[in-house]
Amino acid sequence: MKKVLVISGKGGTGKTTISSTLIDLLNVKALADCDVDAPNLHLVSSFDSNFVDEKPFEGMDIFKIDESKCIGCGKCEEVCKFSSIKKINNVYRIDPLACEGCSVCQYFCPANAISNVKNIVGQTQVFKGEKVFSTAKLSMGSGNSGKLVSQVKKNLDDSIENSKLHDIAIIDGSPGIGCPVIASLSAIDLAIVVTEPSLSGLSDLKRIIKTAKIFKTKVAVIINKANLNESVKNKIINFIESENLIYLGNVDYDSDVSKIINNSKSLANMNTKASNDLKCISNKLLLELQK
Repeated sequence: MKKVLVISGKGGTGKTTISSTLIDLLNVKALADCDVDAPNLHLVSSFDSNFVDEKPFEGMDIFKIDESKCIGCGKCEEVCKFSSIKKINNVYRIDPLACEGCSVCQYFCPANAISNVKNIVGQTQVFKGEKVFSTAKLSMGSGNSGKLVSQVKKNLDDSIENSKLHDIAIIDGSPGIGCPVIASLSAIDLAIVVTEPSLSGLSDLKRIIKTAKIFKTKVAVIINKANLNESVKNKIINFIESENLIYLGNVDYDSDVSKIINNSKSLANMNTKASNDLKCISNKLLLELQK
């Protein structure tokens, strides 16, 4: 099975719209949403699958002060580098959202009043049916997004293990180049970077390519809304050529796209400029995966 990751160096490039359209055009039966901070692939992808499994996801332990043991010395507040410990009504408390689980407070507490506790930071979900869909949602304000992304990918692998029905898996990744993207890039056959013809789009593309090189990941590029800035588009194409990246093609700006998505329809079934561009890109992608 070939695993294709769709990512972008910044938000708003049309990454998820392109992911969902490629899923439909290539009739992909295995998909995952690794944008755990704000998963939305399920909103733009139609699939007849049933919810089968939901599990809580544990992040790093956080710490709690036992008030009956605390002697009020304030050493924990003094050594905490994240300002997560405050004295409230003459009682020291640890803010669970600010605690980074480093355990320094526990180490320095002279009264052994601080202990670690399990910390649920999100939920994973797997749907099975016509398609297998793995996703998750990170709790607001929580960390460990990279670990949760890895679990989403593992859940997809476990769900389609030994299955001959899935020759391609498409994973909708997170925007940016942070921990979720780094976790997404491991064990991938091809990473598709969706960029846009803006200076920030070009800058973020360069940053994400540097990250992908660390993993020695094969990279392809799609320029979305390409006709909005010919000058920057040409700069992006020159960069793609200089880095020996795979250029899958352009998707021109199409005002019909928003209307189609808002009506819960797939671009794959439409005959618009953007739809036809993506059909050409899907053919190129299929040929690339067959190499």
